[in-house]
Amino acid sequence: MKLQDIWNGSKKWLSATPERALDAAYRAAVKIKAIEDDHFNGQKVSRSNADYSDSVVKVFRNDVNNYLKTIKIRLTEFNSSRTLLIFSDSKSNTASSIVKYTGELAADREQLSIIDKLNFIDYVIDKYQDNSLEATLTTAELESDSEFLGEKKANLLPNKKQTQASKYGKSLDPTIETISDKTSVLPRSFLRTLNRIRKEIDPQADNTEQEVLQKFRLSRNKTAISVRFLLILIIVPLFTHQFTKTFLVRPIVERYFTNHETIVFINQDFQEEALVELRNYRENLLFQGLIGIAPEISDQELEEKVQEKAGELAAEYRNRGIEAFGNVFADFCSLIAFTAIVFFCRREILIVKSFLDEIIYGLSDSAKAFLIILLTDMFVGYHSPHGWEVILKGIANHFGLAENRDFDFLFIATFPVILDTVLKYWIFRYLNRISPSSVATYKNMNE
Repeated sequence: MKLQDIWNGSKKWLSATPERALDAAYRAAVKIKAIEDDHFNGQKVSRSNADYSDSVVKVFRNDVNNYLKTIKIRLTEFNSSRTLLIFSDSKSNTASSIVKYTGELAADREQLSIIDKLNFIDYVIDKYQDNSLEATLTTAELESDSEFLGEKKANLLPNKKQTQASKYGKSLDPTIETISDKTSVLPRSFLRTLNRIRKEIDPQADNTEQEVLQKFRLSRNKTAISVRFLLILIIVPLFTHQFTKTFLVRPIVERYFTNHETIVFINQDFQEEALVELRNYRENLLFQGLIGIAPEISDQELEEKVQEKAGELAAEYRNRGIEAFGNVFADFCSLIAFTAIVFFCRREILIVKSFLDEIIYGLSDSAKAFLIILLTDMFVGYHSPHGWEVILKGIANHFGLAENRDFDFLFIATFPVILDTVLKYWIFRYLNRISPSSVATYKNMNE
């Protein structure tokens, strides 16, 4: 009896598989259509159909790519399971099986039929059949980006054929570049500049003001999102560090040190610092008594004051050890919080990247060269070893580690050199292609 119930349940689940797979594909198509209607005026996801930056369009493009993959997988599941049902049960192989739902779906009269869903899915994915969504950044879009960066980009994307008009009367995609668009008597950037001037002075161009306002709103929203997200990246890890250190880690470490009173110094450097400070205190008391600044004290009073000072130093360095252990675990929790923010806020990261690109590449050539020289001289310049020594010593004290001079010298001898090589490679390979005038200004200022 139990086997019969399992068999009937499996058969019922298999019979509902085509409708279940089609519903999943239909929902993915609806999400693609919602993205097109909300952000791209009902057209294909492309930068030419909206005033978003390249990073924002890339986010939408990745979402649509995922939905297209879901549609492809679910339609394959729909066709395979339906074929299996046809061969396994010849009685159900009727024309009505194509347009009927299971019992639960058929009860809702507002549900679309299977044919309507298939038509809608075909209507949505027809735009992305001949050319994948990764290639929707056309040559014209890339050149509009190169205007902002100051130079045309080489190796533009290859030309794609125009897609066929869908059965719902949509026209061919006008953003696809044709062969005649590749060649022109005048540079296309010059033609685009003339076209922009014509739109600005044309009294019949009613949409010019709306376009300017829309671009301003998009830029304002992007700035607000970027500033807010940067503050979150700073505040949340700091708050996590202080919270975990104060309420979670420090009480446990203090309890451990209380149970082990013999532990005063967690490394040899702390002990040497305490001994030097105690010796200086003793010698200072004797010196003040000899020169008459303070009244002379007996040996017993001297020993009592030195003993009191030693207790203060022991409490101080014990507290420094507790702080060091707390910093280790609190920094680890802060790193987890930072990684979680980066992982779950990828769209905001793309917006911040676009925002920072606009700020950096919007600087003048002299400003770019000034920043490059400032950073290189600070971290890989002639005086940078002293700064690296201070940084390494601060890190060692933060985590309660003993300073290793050999490691410090090895780090200073290798890491700045690697950093300088990477920076020079970036200037030669990337900045020289994006903004050659900045590189020329940098060389002139550096000389």
